[in-house]
Amino acid sequence: MTFTEWTTAPTIRRVVCKHADAEKYVVTNVLTPGKEYEVKNETDEFVFIVDNTGKVGGYYKTYFE
Repeated sequence: MTFTEWTTAPTIRRVVCKHADAEKYVVTNVLTPGKEYEVKNETDEFVFIVDNTGKVGGYYKTYFE
């Protein structure tokens, strides 16, 4: 599956954001602690979710439970 199909792809699972305190990047605009997000794809280090903007974004797994 290519990244262009992620928005219409079925949800793999759901994750809950545990914090949005990033050292290097600004994620407070697109992640809300305590909110549940749909996972569209995942790697060893990143999880690709539909964030607050309605688009698919890649975030470190440390932000989620």
